[in-house]
Order: sequence, then C-alpha cells, then structure tokens
Amino acid sequence: MILEIRNIDTFYGLGHILHGLSLNLAEGEIVALLGRNGAGKTTTLRSITGLAPPRSGEIRYKGTNIAGLAPHRISRMGVALVPETRGIFSYLNARENLLIAERRGSRWTMDAVLRRFPALRGRLESKGRLLSGGEQEMLAIARALMTDPELMLLDEPSQGLAPLVVSAVMDTIRELKSRRVSMLLVEQNVEMALQLADRVYVIDHGTVVFEGAPAVLRADQGITATYLGVGA
Repeated sequence: MILEIRNIDTFYGLGHILHGLSLNLAEGEIVALLGRNGAGKTTTLRSITGLAPPRSGEIRYKGTNIAGLAPHRISRMGVALVPETRGIFSYLNARENLLIAERRGSRWTMDAVLRRFPALRGRLESKGRLLSGGEQEMLAIARALMTDPELMLLDEPSQGLAPLVVSAVMDTIRELKSRRVSMLLVEQNVEMALQLADRVYVIDHGTVVFEGAPAVLRADQGITATYLGVGA
C-alpha cells in the first residue's frame, strides 16, 4: 500500500471532525472518497498533507508514518494536493504559477504539462485571476504534476466546470493512472467518481460507512440515498 490511514482523529479547535477514520490506497489505484458536505472529506486530505495534523492515529505513506510532519516535508516525499479552491496565485501569471512548483528531475516538465493541457499554452502570460474556472483547474493540476508526485489528492476537481472541461479532467486522471500515479479523489459528482475509481469509501460525520467496489455502491440504494443524497 502506498497510503495507509489508521484510526485518525482530527480536530479543528474543539470540533472533532474525523473519528477513528481508516482507509488505504494501493500503488497505481484510484480511490474515491464520497460523502455529503461536512462529512470530513476535505479534512481527510488536509490530515494527509499536514495542513490539519491528526491528534491520534497513523498516516503511513510508503511505510513511513507522516502524521504530524510539516506540509513541505510531505510534499517533498511525493504527495501533491490539488485543493478545492485551486490555490492559484492571482497576481502571478500562469507560467509563474507553474515555475513555482518546478522540481529538478521531475517527469513532468513545463513542456510535458502543456502537452497534457494545451489550452494553457496560450494563457501562460495571463494573470491567475484572469483565467476561467476550467483554466484554473487545469493550472492547479499541472502545477501539482510538476512536483512529480507519486500520490495525488484531488479535492472536487469537477466543481463549477463545463462538461467539456470535466471530460478533459477525467482524461487526465485516466492518463495519470496509466503512469502509475496513485490518486485519492474527493468528488461531489458521484457518477464521475464511480466511473474513475477502482474502490470507493463513503464517510459520514468523519467515519467510514461504506468501503467497496463502485458496482457494489451503485447497487446499494440505502447507502446512496442516505449518505450521498442520490435518489433510490
């Protein structure tokens, strides 16, 4: 397993968000993390990356417990987060946003990410704040790739995007899987997540309530209706 989360408890101040949460992710696997708003999905990603360190439990990345390490150390180990907010530097242009993440020896050079996202090539001199939502999402994924990650954490990559852009994001995720990049995908678009994922976890109030294959989740109308708001 490239990622093993074992019984973590994460708090925001006095708020207890994750309650003994456990999940795992194999090398080259796509795992979807689903649940209603406020279920703890983003907090799980922030716990992994060190932005919201758990108070107890373990987060093992390639066998090493990274729980509590500083975010920059976790990033250097090969973990990249594409946040829901995209995190684009609004007053830097697209080229500068990419160069910030450039890492010597990365498989993903500037040319490589521009081949994957050709729409960005003509926008390299545009400030981040002037890019469309789709362009910002592509830039956020491209920037994460330039760190040469082995594990990517994607938080709501389809949010607010036009269908054609969502399709391009899905194609990118499939290509990354073919290159053995492991991915933990948080996504409100349940159908998109089920199309992409090898396995699925559903969480509610910071606790896992389902783990299994996408086909099994599709067939479980009780879980989908109760925890995902999908009509039976």
